[in-house]
Amino acid sequence: MRTLIQALKTKELRKKILFVLFIIIIYRIGSFIPTPGVDYGVVQECVGDMSTTSENFIGLVNLFSGGAMLQLSIFALGVMPYITASIVVQLLRVVIPRFEALHKEGQSGEAKLTQYTRYLTIGLAVLQSTTILVTARSGALFNYQCSQVIPDGSVWNLVVMVLIMTGGTGLIMWMAELVTEKGIGQGMSVLIFMSICSGFLPQLWEIGWGTDGTDGDWTKFAIVVAVLLVILVFVDYVELCQRRIPVQYTRRMIGRKMYGGSSTYLPLKVNMSGVIPPIFASSILAIPTLIAQFDSDADWAEWINNNLADTTSVWYIALYAVMIVFFCFFYTSITFNPDETADNMKQYGGFIPGIRAGNATSRYLSYVMNRLNTVGAIYLLFVALIPTVLIMALGLNTQLPFGGTTILIIAGVGLDTLRQAKAQTEQYQYTGFLFENTDKVEA
Repeated sequence: MRTLIQALKTKELRKKILFVLFIIIIYRIGSFIPTPGVDYGVVQECVGDMSTTSENFIGLVNLFSGGAMLQLSIFALGVMPYITASIVVQLLRVVIPRFEALHKEGQSGEAKLTQYTRYLTIGLAVLQSTTILVTARSGALFNYQCSQVIPDGSVWNLVVMVLIMTGGTGLIMWMAELVTEKGIGQGMSVLIFMSICSGFLPQLWEIGWGTDGTDGDWTKFAIVVAVLLVILVFVDYVELCQRRIPVQYTRRMIGRKMYGGSSTYLPLKVNMSGVIPPIFASSILAIPTLIAQFDSDADWAEWINNNLADTTSVWYIALYAVMIVFFCFFYTSITFNPDETADNMKQYGGFIPGIRAGNATSRYLSYVMNRLNTVGAIYLLFVALIPTVLIMALGLNTQLPFGGTTILIIAGVGLDTLRQAKAQTEQYQYTGFLFENTDKVEA
């Protein structure tokens, strides 16, 4: 709160905050503008009759779009194409040497990778918008609870709708980059945060108030709010935890100047993989459920609907836990390369006290990362399975407004935005360096 007050007192930061709010308003307005060709009245009836949790694939995409996907608005795809493209480009660094070389080039290489990510985002937007419209046309998007969402099923009409949704995705990507460049925080993360909060708070209130003020339960509401606050504090604490490995740099003579001789540390987060493992796990487990909808009378489809469609079943919980642990180690091994880190330290004359530079340093970093990943995987399992435990204990069925993915995103984006706001605040306001007990002065 103190950081926010200080930011509002500074003219430059106040402009950035107002600019971010302006972009958020445009983003939320676009989430309610229906795509031409959609029967908006029928869609509203379908959304009202449909109950979708935030842990399956449809619920996950709808969560990241702020409810725009099920309403088939112009921003129906939300930020999912960009997120998917970013993850794919990052994973392709391991497969395509060209991408790894661009990553090592620094700022120019990262700009080229960002350009590839934009192209891939548009391609995925075309694919995803086509899939959403076809499933909506067949009724599978709304679990066959309604039909005639798109009255005109001609090819030309579907092509126009795909172009409009793809253009909406491009506009969201452009707005997110504007927030990153001219606002505060990472633009795509801020839009994801607002999308989640737009559906999170009304669903949370619905637990206590109910649909008409009579069928709610304020006791369950108080329990859910208390558990949510405790989990948020716990997540913030773990996300800020670091394993600091001491690094010593030797003195080097370059020209007539002496460099090095300093001591620093290599910070390693407990949860290096972030929110990626729960997203991957829930998305993969939702694929069989989507396939089973097209042949619901088969025996295998009935087994999938009874075991994988229910997030409280034993099979779902077991597979979900195994996949979270797997992706925690897998994604961390891609984003953090011990060999590359050890080579960079050796190149600049750095070493870990008591550890020989080179291969020994790489083995030591791998050992530390495996231990951190073990703790991080247990932490992700705890956060991801808490909503399931609450659903089973309180009998909330699918009314729980948050899942493990939701909690991690809210806490992570909130911390990152607060850090950036504090850093930018300190650029304009500072405590006197020469005199103690002085107030903050605007630069």
